[in-house]
Amino acid sequence: MSARAARGRRVSGAAGVSLVELMLVLSMTATLIAIAVPQCMDSLDEYRTRAAAHYLAMRLADARVDAIKRSTFVGLRFEPVGADYRFTKVADGDGDGLSTIDVERGKDPVVAAPDMLAWHFTGVTFGILPGLPDADGVPGDTTDGIRLGSSELLTMNPNGSSSSGTLYLHGRGRTQYAVRVLGATGRVRIVHYVEARRTWGES
Repeated sequence: MSARAARGRRVSGAAGVSLVELMLVLSMTATLIAIAVPQCMDSLDEYRTRAAAHYLAMRLADARVDAIKRSTFVGLRFEPVGADYRFTKVADGDGDGLSTIDVERGKDPVVAAPDMLAWHFTGVTFGILPGLPDADGVPGDTTDGIRLGSSELLTMNPNGSSSSGTLYLHGRGRTQYAVRVLGATGRVRIVHYVEARRTWGES
């Protein structure tokens, strides 16, 4: 065998990959994918839930501006749909403020099409995850995400103030946000639950 042929054989052998090496590479790749996919899904869930909270805050701010422009009460009505809620913008039509009865009777008209967070943000629903305290730090006894007292309405007043309440929403995992409305000022705040610290923080 010539020296040139021997060199060629050695180079060819060095460039080859054994079955064991190939299986090792595939195993490492599968492990990395198994680690990365849940992290990516958690990040996507966080992004969607945060975006949904900001979307809801924007809808509330829009209702507040509309109330000031119309010089009348405007609000969002929340209606249960299965385990979730849909919300609809309504306005005072008879000069006595908003009420669920007047909305049902058509005296306080609907001024925008019904909406649901799940239509825009996959996997996001109203609710508070089991075992989490509410945004005031009180241990929860319900997972219902609509906390508006006895009313189904969150009302914006023409003077810029509003009724108060907290709207909880979460994703498919452990991502939990809340949109809070402060009645005296009509200010809307977004907070989220920080699992590592077991507390709520402003977002």
